[in-house]
Amino acid sequence: MLSLRNYDIKYIKGVGPQRAQLLAAELGIRSAYDLLHHFPASYVDRSTTYSIRSLVDANLDELPSVQVRGRFVSLNVVGEGAKMRLVGLFSDGTATLECVWFKGVNTMRRRLSTGQEYVLFAKPSRFNSTLQMSHPEVDIPGSTFAQEGLRGVYPLTERLRSNNFGSRAFYASIASFLAGRTTPFADMLPRSVVESLGLMSYDAAIRAVHLPPDPRTLQMARLRLKFEELFYIQVDILRRSRKRKESIAGYYMPRVGRWFNDFYSQCLPFELTGAQKRVIKEIRADIIGQRQMNRLVQGDVGSGKTLVALMTMLLAVDNGFQACLMAPTEILATQHYETISGMCAKIGLNVRLLTGSTKASQRRQIAESLADGSLHILVGTHAVIEDKVQFSRLGFVVIDEQHRFGVAQRARLWAKSEIPPHVLVMTATPIPRTLAMTVYGDLDVSVIDELPPGRKPVSTVLRYDEQRDRVDKAIESQLKAGRQVYIVYPLIEENEKLDLKSATEGFERISARFPSYKAAFVHGRMKPSEKDDQMTRFASGEASILVSTTVIEVGVNVPNATTMIIENAERFGLSQLHQLRGRVGRGADQSYCVLMTKHKIAAETRKRLEIMTSTNDGFVIAEADMQMRGPGDIEGTMQSGLPFELKIANMARDGQTIQLARGAAEKLLDDDPDLTSPQNANFARALALMTDRSTDWSRIS
Repeated sequence: MLSLRNYDIKYIKGVGPQRAQLLAAELGIRSAYDLLHHFPASYVDRSTTYSIRSLVDANLDELPSVQVRGRFVSLNVVGEGAKMRLVGLFSDGTATLECVWFKGVNTMRRRLSTGQEYVLFAKPSRFNSTLQMSHPEVDIPGSTFAQEGLRGVYPLTERLRSNNFGSRAFYASIASFLAGRTTPFADMLPRSVVESLGLMSYDAAIRAVHLPPDPRTLQMARLRLKFEELFYIQVDILRRSRKRKESIAGYYMPRVGRWFNDFYSQCLPFELTGAQKRVIKEIRADIIGQRQMNRLVQGDVGSGKTLVALMTMLLAVDNGFQACLMAPTEILATQHYETISGMCAKIGLNVRLLTGSTKASQRRQIAESLADGSLHILVGTHAVIEDKVQFSRLGFVVIDEQHRFGVAQRARLWAKSEIPPHVLVMTATPIPRTLAMTVYGDLDVSVIDELPPGRKPVSTVLRYDEQRDRVDKAIESQLKAGRQVYIVYPLIEENEKLDLKSATEGFERISARFPSYKAAFVHGRMKPSEKDDQMTRFASGEASILVSTTVIEVGVNVPNATTMIIENAERFGLSQLHQLRGRVGRGADQSYCVLMTKHKIAAETRKRLEIMTSTNDGFVIAEADMQMRGPGDIEGTMQSGLPFELKIANMARDGQTIQLARGAAEKLLDDDPDLTSPQNANFARALALMTDRSTDWSRIS
């Protein structure tokens, strides 16, 4: 494999210097290794040759591209100029079909002749009752392209295609290179792994994925190559995680003292759930282990993650350390600050908020109290990582929604402490286990899978635009009962092209429809002060209705709000819908979420919305979201943390292979922690090359 990386693609038949430059610029393909690891996006089946007669009465809408074999009876150029086309009558002895070319007419006329046997491949259609193929692929029987079986269709750019290097040319280059390679490609995976799992060899897999003899062999080849990518990643993650645990000392925090005990006895708002108690114990075990903690806490919306974070930060304070909670937005940071300072008011804990909006005079006070150690917990946005923010003794860091911070930003927190502080990462976006193995693979994972006592599941229903009067009456009923209502729109202003309800139009309608109740209005283009003013009106109860865009997805906690109306719900993803729904159901009263949409929506969209109405379990929703969206945003978020870009594995759909790779990686490192055994030498070299990082961010949570 390593030698393939040094083989310049310009020496491959069908490429040459000019195409090599184009491939490097368009797809980053520079070596034979890059070429072989640019995998087909799909496959066409050329294993069957159809008779033309069988196509005459067939339902062509149900047929994919098909292959026929025969001769041209006639070839005629029809029309002139832009309307010129080549029309050929093709026969296999059972019937005839018409072939039409609107582009490259002169080239095709010179290339084709009557009487010569050809193989055609295209999707058949009918035009004026005539069986027809438009721009079919034409090959001579026995040639590379006319071979029966599966053939890959490669993802390429428009610039490559316009320079006559389309999928066929790409396929021809790979086929030529593989045909000329008589010695097997070296297998970099440890033999013990390949044999124990019954995997196909690398040589057989790389050949079969490009030139598959049959579907079963292709499936085995894809499994082997997916496993290989994921195995490299899992070994890299586990090895770095183990090394960090062995080499990075953490602050020792054995004491459970005044702050924790006073909070527990005087301020705890409700009895902790079993899940919260379990997670606190797991965190406590970490901070008395004398190794730096790197732990992820997953919890559904409303599960009490912030309370767990607060109580563990109090343990740090009890041991003479300061703590910091960093949130991605000012709204969320403010919400955390108000929650923590409100809960701890009785015991006199010194908690301050630092954001981009914090005044200079307040910043000076915060700096002084940080320096003299009197400030116990600092809550803030990325403002807390500014160089001038210096702690006296930072020992515990909580990062909310880690994926929304860059790793370099998080690294700056480490520089504020003599040795790395303990790190607790929180996410309200449930992550399926297989994804967590990779997204947060180097973190220990805790799950809060219970809701606090007294919380009732939110009742979620799907309603259509024609049922708006019914929805308005339900809103009115809640308002009359003294409850509050959220109404969320996807856009700020009307966009006729997308036919979405706008928040501004909605605010006007709601104000007119419910004149006896005050409505607040929040959107992302407002100044922070304006937004805060509107949010305060709603949180205080002055406004009964909050019309908003998705800025209230996180960071808003109004227990009296019992109804969430989501307009154009079909435009939101499952994860976002679940986060929005989490804004209600935060008090003891029954809460409702209404998904508003048009009656005519795609089947896939309807399925997504019906998932929302069938469950409140964020982990079930996350699994469904992953399966329905594929890699999409999920993988896009994850890829930024991976040592290399995935070429064939799919984080959203290859969960079983991720688990297989994880188990094999754990066994390999248990047997050979430093990968120094001779039988693992090739793999160790390949791993170093695959996971080469100019900066080692693995030490940063």
